[in-house]
Amino acid sequence: MSTRAVHVTHPMSMTRPSVPRLGTGRRILRATALAATLPYLTLKAAWLAGSRAGIPEGSILLKGGTALTVANAVTVAMDACVILLVLVLTRPWGLRVPGPLLTVPVFAATGLLTPIVLGYPAQLLVKALGAGAGEAAGAAREPFLDAWVFAVVYSGFIIQAIALAGLFVPYARERWGRRRQGVLGLGVPPAGGWGRLPSPTGVAAGAAALAGAVAGAVQLYWAFGGTGWLPAERAAAYSADARVVSGVHALCAFAAAAGALMLARGGARPARWPLALTWIGGSAALSWGAWTLIAVLGVNLGEGEPSTTGFFLTYADQMITGLLAGVVLVRHLRARGEG
Repeated sequence: MSTRAVHVTHPMSMTRPSVPRLGTGRRILRATALAATLPYLTLKAAWLAGSRAGIPEGSILLKGGTALTVANAVTVAMDACVILLVLVLTRPWGLRVPGPLLTVPVFAATGLLTPIVLGYPAQLLVKALGAGAGEAAGAAREPFLDAWVFAVVYSGFIIQAIALAGLFVPYARERWGRRRQGVLGLGVPPAGGWGRLPSPTGVAAGAAALAGAVAGAVQLYWAFGGTGWLPAERAAAYSADARVVSGVHALCAFAAAAGALMLARGGARPARWPLALTWIGGSAALSWGAWTLIAVLGVNLGEGEPSTTGFFLTYADQMITGLLAGVVLVRHLRARGEG
């Protein structure tokens, strides 16, 4: 009797998940993102060590004291988290990180970086067209940082944002792309679309839309030259650069409002655009609303000019917009089986 070789497949080879290999493009993005953290980390480390590189005479930063040291340490830790985030998005063990431990930092990073990605190039364009900060605004402003600091730091942030986006999208596709796409909303979702979410989520979306419309309208008013509700010193030094920033904040608030409404109502087409609007606009509104409120509270407790009630409420409303948009976003992702 002849014997035949029988190939036996080991059980573990049938159940072990395959880990996708990084292509050249993602390796380049990983190296780029890591390198882009170096300018900011180096500069902050130098300041913590006592250096005054990039800080002109008379700058308010020279009077920061312990509060500024703590702020520098916190921002160093925040940028260092980008390194960890890059590793999570590119290493095999990153696929096993619990979803909230990844999505929350990515949401915050998106929110902090988006206004810089949109605003800094717009500021450069405004200056190139001859509409930058005028002499009056420049004279009214206290010295802060040398111009080269903004060029180096913001360029690094923009590169980080682009690289992180390029790494997160394929990671999300590999981790969540094949999950159930049905929606636990009201009614049957159309083919390729998503169903309307339950009533409580719709209420949150409506509140996000209202809050975002108010915050966006105030920021748009400032963007077009209005100075109401601004602290006197800020109003006196409100330049074209500052108006560009206000315009970006208005755009993000409106995006969060529109995206939240569209996600809650459902639609016949894929949800990628409403998701993008809610994610980007909501994260920016929440992150910069909270960041500005922290700065406002720090000024009110220190020697700077106290902020007006209207200024405080505008950024509080902006933060509320982001929080409500985030609630709608989470509910939508959970309904789709991606949360």
